[in-house]
Amino acid sequence: MSETIELDNLLAALRRWPDVVAPNLFAVDAADRLLLDTCDAQLAADGSSWERSLSVVGDHYGALTLGALALGARQVLVHTDSLTSRRAIEANARRLLPDLVQRIEFRPLQTVAADSTLLLMALPRGLDVLAEQVHAIAAAAAPELVLHAGGRIKHMNRSMNQVFDEHFARLDVSLARQKSRVLTARRIRDVLPASRFPVSATHSVAGVDVNLRAGAATFGSARLDPGTRLLLEHLPDLSGAERLLDLACGNGSIGIVAALRYPRLRVDASDHSASAVASTRAGAQANGLAERITVVQDDGLSRLPDASAQLITLNPPFHIGNTVTADIAFKLIDEAARVLADGGQLICVFNSHLRYRGELERRVGPTQQLARDKTFTVTASTRVRSRVGTAR
Repeated sequence: MSETIELDNLLAALRRWPDVVAPNLFAVDAADRLLLDTCDAQLAADGSSWERSLSVVGDHYGALTLGALALGARQVLVHTDSLTSRRAIEANARRLLPDLVQRIEFRPLQTVAADSTLLLMALPRGLDVLAEQVHAIAAAAAPELVLHAGGRIKHMNRSMNQVFDEHFARLDVSLARQKSRVLTARRIRDVLPASRFPVSATHSVAGVDVNLRAGAATFGSARLDPGTRLLLEHLPDLSGAERLLDLACGNGSIGIVAALRYPRLRVDASDHSASAVASTRAGAQANGLAERITVVQDDGLSRLPDASAQLITLNPPFHIGNTVTADIAFKLIDEAARVLADGGQLICVFNSHLRYRGELERRVGPTQQLARDKTFTVTASTRVRSRVGTAR
């Protein structure tokens, strides 16, 4: 009973920091707790225990990772797509289980699956994301893997069961509890379906043909969204530029097209999403640009010093998950302002109704409109570091 109380207290103390939308909300839901309870019961029924290495996929703030450690896991191998989730897990671990932080290791999905026979998964809402994850897990894991995947019933459907059925010979569905269920998959099939990812698409824009690649979790997939197209069609002449920072690169379309148009240009791309980083890297390879495009997972431009860049491009997201917010865009704009040298430029595209131009003026510097259509606006903001009251 003391272990149950300890786990309850731990989960209640989790916080969503550094989530910029709701840092003070609880970071655990009923599906997380049902997933831990289901795994605990199954281990007891098998005469086993938590004293092992196990994998966690899709944990948002640490409920599954820290819960497994509290229940006795020897090591937890964690895969998260979002760098924000990784940092939230690390922050909660340092605050709540400081003596066990060294037992958490973050890894790519394939190596997470390969080194464990027990895996806990927070079900993603997107069916394509689930299909990509389950295929990667089944292709890498040992045959004896047991996978417990939990989610809220309102976000689950029978197509998810089909994804598991294609990869595992046995699938058990738990009873509902607090509007949540757990799917338990066992016995990886000898023959797996072919993976559909990364997807590929070719587009013509700004005088070049570009082949984009994208994993399922990459926002926009391999499409060339209209805002990005408008930016690329009105990109200033970069023939004299040597380096471009592509911030929040997504599928890499801005940096890849710019590098195709300007053979001297080197592109340094970054995104908070591991899927976006992999997609940009694959796109660079597909277009013969692997030597001129580097891409890293980063929270904004945290790896770069102040006043170190002359040119940054940005198509900022206007939502986090299902929450519409300007916070993430303003954070990225502030990062660009910090990193731009005096006289450097930020080329930005945004939904016109969001009216970001005033914020760009205030946070970066003088801003001019390069293009506008019925939906999007493209601007160029020049950094004036001597101004008072620019980036916060």
